[in-house]
Amino acid sequence: MSLFSGQMIKSTNHQDYQKLIAWLKKARLDRGLTVRQLGELLDEPFQFVSKVEKGQRNLSVHEYVQYCEALGVEACAGIKILACS
Repeated sequence: MSLFSGQMIKSTNHQDYQKLIAWLKKARLDRGLTVRQLGELLDEPFQFVSKVEKGQRNLSVHEYVQYCEALGVEACAGIKILACS
């Protein structure tokens, strides 16, 4: 299934982006990490993680890969959530 419908999706409110963020949050929780602890791993303030999880901030591609690495998950697995939903 293709995400492209003739218009670029830029909103953090899009259901596919929310699925991706829910996957990242689940990975954090599965590892027993708090928002603060993940922020420390990323060398970012905990507010960064909180805003990402609340859909108040987009992740760039580079940030997404670093986020996945900090959580110990494969970035490709998250991309499949977007591409296969």
